[in-house]
Amino acid sequence: MCKSVSFFALVALILMISSLPPVNADEVEVRYKTFYSHVKKLKSEDTKALQFAFGFTNIKTGKLCKINSARISTQKQQIPLVVSSENRFTIQSEKALNLADANVVLDFEEPSNICDISVQLETKPEYLKKNYSFEELRFIYEQYEAFFNEMGSFLSFMMPTVKGLMIQFEDPSLTEQVISGEQVNQGILLLDDEWFEKEGLLRLKRKPLRITAIASK
Repeated sequence: MCKSVSFFALVALILMISSLPPVNADEVEVRYKTFYSHVKKLKSEDTKALQFAFGFTNIKTGKLCKINSARISTQKQQIPLVVSSENRFTIQSEKALNLADANVVLDFEEPSNICDISVQLETKPEYLKKNYSFEELRFIYEQYEAFFNEMGSFLSFMMPTVKGLMIQFEDPSLTEQVISGEQVNQGILLLDDEWFEKEGLLRLKRKPLRITAIASK
């Protein structure tokens, strides 16, 4: 009888341990204000095609830390955030959440003390597609111009200048010529100011992962 009790107790213990999260998982809280200070800058029509994507860089490897889950937490609600396969997430700009002293709760796979915040300005997903007119690409270009102009209104000499668009694909090793003739190298297609002077069309073989600005001071 004692052996049976011990056996079932051992099974219960094993099941309990197997249901626990990995021992190296690390859950931390970051003030919503940290993210709000960025996203509130994209409230105007001039930057409506842009978003900030947040991640955390592993200071030892240079890669993004793996985020198991993320959510906005207040005393009254829990709002889940979608974490991409790249371990980045976007966050809404809500003044009410800022005033409520909300937190963003992040569950990291690795120790959080080696993960530093990474902020990426990129085009919203609804502006990603395979075929673009010149006017559509010029619109995205001007959105980045407007952002840097607004941020540099008092310190313009410190802000970068937009020199074109960088189109990134999901496969970092992708090398191919697109339908309209441009060349993709190592998952990146660059459309510089010289390309924009030609006012051409862009025809891709696949939808890009993101579009960012080529910028320099």
